[in-house]
Amino acid sequence: MRALVEEQQFLDAAMDRRDQLLEHLRAELAEPAADELGRARQRGLRRQFEELQRAGDGLVFGRLDALDGTVRHIGRAGVRAAEEDADPLVVDWRAPVARPFYTATAREPQGQARRRHVRVDGRVVAGVDDEPLDGSAGGDLVGEGALLAALDQRRTGTMSTAIATLQREQDDIIRAGASGPLIVQGGPGTGKTVVALHRVAYLLFTHQQMAEQAVLVLGPSPRFLDYIARVLPALGETAVVSATCDTLLPGAEVERAESREVSEIKGRALWQEALAAYVQSLLPQARDLRLRWEGDFYVLDAAVVRQALASAVPGKSYHRARGAFAEQVHHLLADTVAEQREALLDQMEEGYEELLARFDRSAPPPVSGTGSDVNGLLSEDEIEELRERIAADPAIARFLETWWPTRSPERTLREFLADPGLLSRFAPGLSAPEVALVAAEPTPWSSGDLPLLDAITDLLGEIEKDNSPGYGDVADRARRQRDWVYGHVVVDEAQELSEMQWRMVLRRCPGRSITAVGDIDQAEASHRHTTWAEAVRATLGERWTAAELTICYRTPREVMALTGPVLAKAGSRNSPPRAVRSSGIDPWERVVTADDLPSAAAQAVAELRQRWTGGTVGVVAPTARIAQLTAVLPNVPVLTASEAKGLEWDATLLVDADGIAAEPRGWNGLYVALTRCTQELARLSVDYPATFEVKAVV
Repeated sequence: MRALVEEQQFLDAAMDRRDQLLEHLRAELAEPAADELGRARQRGLRRQFEELQRAGDGLVFGRLDALDGTVRHIGRAGVRAAEEDADPLVVDWRAPVARPFYTATAREPQGQARRRHVRVDGRVVAGVDDEPLDGSAGGDLVGEGALLAALDQRRTGTMSTAIATLQREQDDIIRAGASGPLIVQGGPGTGKTVVALHRVAYLLFTHQQMAEQAVLVLGPSPRFLDYIARVLPALGETAVVSATCDTLLPGAEVERAESREVSEIKGRALWQEALAAYVQSLLPQARDLRLRWEGDFYVLDAAVVRQALASAVPGKSYHRARGAFAEQVHHLLADTVAEQREALLDQMEEGYEELLARFDRSAPPPVSGTGSDVNGLLSEDEIEELRERIAADPAIARFLETWWPTRSPERTLREFLADPGLLSRFAPGLSAPEVALVAAEPTPWSSGDLPLLDAITDLLGEIEKDNSPGYGDVADRARRQRDWVYGHVVVDEAQELSEMQWRMVLRRCPGRSITAVGDIDQAEASHRHTTWAEAVRATLGERWTAAELTICYRTPREVMALTGPVLAKAGSRNSPPRAVRSSGIDPWERVVTADDLPSAAAQAVAELRQRWTGGTVGVVAPTARIAQLTAVLPNVPVLTASEAKGLEWDATLLVDADGIAAEPRGWNGLYVALTRCTQELARLSVDYPATFEVKAVV
């Protein structure tokens, strides 16, 4: 009781100080900025304001009592004390001094005597959980009581923050350096997504320049992005763009599904080189160019054109090279016109010399002026004016468009993919049957087409670069601009990315500041990678760092005990994560006929929903049964294993496990399906007729 009163008094003081700071910031933000420096300051103040405003719900969640008597309260955002030289009233959870809250253990107290978790409901302290850190033997979980209490709470259908209960191995990854690709392997329930999102918040706090460039978060599906949508705003972060690989290219949409075989072919790294070679073949070859200007024809000979091409093309996209070449043509034509005018004047002077010699002329009076006004020759300024007129001439523009046409990425890619001859020539790594499969595909875009479209759009480049600053905040501008360079990219469920999708990521983050999290054993995509090295070798080579999450916090021991045989059949080379909690509920199973399956599913879901009132229940089933089950379960998420990836419910009903295992890479999918619950797993198995055979496809 004394601890509750103590923490309530502190929370009252912290909230009052927060309110004072908000008023002060509000007044400063009301003052207009006079210049760019002032606007930059305003952006910083706006960020502070938004962080403090969002931190009102659960401002303080922890406390560290050091051995030397120092007491620090840890919270969602830093709150500075009223005294200018005093320590912060509340320490931001991302600050280095707050790290022992996540990493100190009884075995390694790191100079701390006690850690206290503070449970807050608005402005009221609801409870405290003290954990002595006296150096004696202890467990390897940080704040075990608070962690297990959080895990036992009902699921709400959206992910919440976990800043109060992060564990040491999670915190190590969150605070790791961001200078190169970091790939995090983590099995079900290890907190991969929590780590990835809190890492974004940490990096934006630690590296302020990232907020100016924005962070891209790539997820596996729109449903998944909806599930995590509240986490980063709750942590005070708005400089974030969320997308899937299918929504990453502005203006392009997936309009059809394609076979796994074609999807696997289109995902291979060989397409980058093939598309680059094809675009290179579209460049014009040097020849004499005969251009008409003001009724006369002028010729730029092939040698001059070749030299201009050699200067314009290297290192540039198709359209950027075209623009550079066009500028050279404008200069060359202007010079040619001036030279021919000078030659004509020379000829005229030679014809008049003899005539002029017959006349006795006195010296002419002084003449003012320059250039053609004096001697008929063009001055440098007049030549530049001539060049500008040539650049604006529609006839010259039409000539260049005919000789070096601008190209639509969509049309260029469609022409390439539909032509077996071009495919065989520029993608020699494809077999004849594979060429035929690709060329036979219909024209609307598939998911496998978009990385190819992104690649060829980059190779062709913008026809005219828009250098205007745009409108909206940094995330809005980044979302609209295809070639935006992000400060950092987070990829969740990264094991699903094809090699060409990895290329999409690198294009948006050439500095390779990337965090990729996933579980290679949950991979269900059409590619054939079974290790991270295989998955990223074509794009990252050996230049990446591996990390691993080994503890399963979400999925109970009772459920994780079922995963060993499934992983073995999936060909896994990894050990499943170690579950640290028990729900006390053994998984249960009912066997029904195919005809009784819909009604049995409805009954099982009703039982689970009654047991887990206030929580969530989800259903995972084979693709072929989704429509049938959705019809009898209209208000329940009924998903395939792929769609359920990254989601969690209090209770999961797994329908027809054999049917899931029989799907492509089905054992991986079954591993996903088994591990979605936090409390209870129910299974409905189908009693297939003796004449019916289910074949698992790994």
